[in-house]
Amino acid sequence: MNDYLVKALAFNGQVRAYAVRSTKIVDEAQRRHDTWRTASAALGRSVTAGVMMGAMLKGEEKLTIKIDGGGPIGNILVDSNGKGEVRGYVTNPHVDFEANEHGKLDVKRAVGTNGTLTVVKDLGLRDFFSGQVPLVSGELGEDFTYYFVSSEQIPSSVGVGVLVNPDDTILAAGGFIFQLMPGTEDETITKIEERLKTIPPISRLIQQGLSPEEILEELFGKEQLKVLEKMPVRFECNCSKDRFGGAIVSLGSAEIEDMIEKDGMAEAHCHFCNEKYHFSKEELETLKREAK
Repeated sequence: MNDYLVKALAFNGQVRAYAVRSTKIVDEAQRRHDTWRTASAALGRSVTAGVMMGAMLKGEEKLTIKIDGGGPIGNILVDSNGKGEVRGYVTNPHVDFEANEHGKLDVKRAVGTNGTLTVVKDLGLRDFFSGQVPLVSGELGEDFTYYFVSSEQIPSSVGVGVLVNPDDTILAAGGFIFQLMPGTEDETITKIEERLKTIPPISRLIQQGLSPEEILEELFGKEQLKVLEKMPVRFECNCSKDRFGGAIVSLGSAEIEDMIEKDGMAEAHCHFCNEKYHFSKEELETLKREAK
């Protein structure tokens, strides 16, 4: 089944909601970065939240998420945009621990809680929008919830989950975000709060085969839900050899000549997708001429 995201309203427009199946996205991230189980869960939750936050943007608008909790996983970086594209990586992909007291992957221990979650939005304006909050749990769903409430002043709830197979491949991944619009009735809030207490973990719902629409039906009730849009989502990186070549040109001819003399070649590495691009001596000579 392909990954996709839905945008919806509930309770006659009182609630704005997003839900996504992101299993293939997270599996692609795991494969590219060779993440171990706990690192996969942390990165997977982050890119799942990231692709939903990107869906809140328009067209070429984009955002970057940085999570720095002081844990052994290091930083988590995620880029996403309004077209359903997302990419991400962790500083230390080879992190895994025994299950926590709840029998789940110990994401909190991997991420840490002594740090921040930062979101930078590029809305095509002169200045970027930037918001930063302290991490409140390290489990990430709660941290993204706190970000929306504290930084954007939008009462929200974020659920993200990842199930990892024994061979480190991804069994299921997905998430939801819903936000209360101004003037939401107390009765509506009470109904949603009661449902959140009983709904199974989001990753289990994905594993059971529920679609993003059905996940939102579980949250709000089918009769209360109005799906507005369905969009494909995918792991996508915009790096290329040409882009890295342009970066090398910007170093200047003297720096490129130094590369040629010392190594006779160059290798560029994209952190986001783990692709490597090789530049031969001849290619570097061409770039040096461009730099002049």
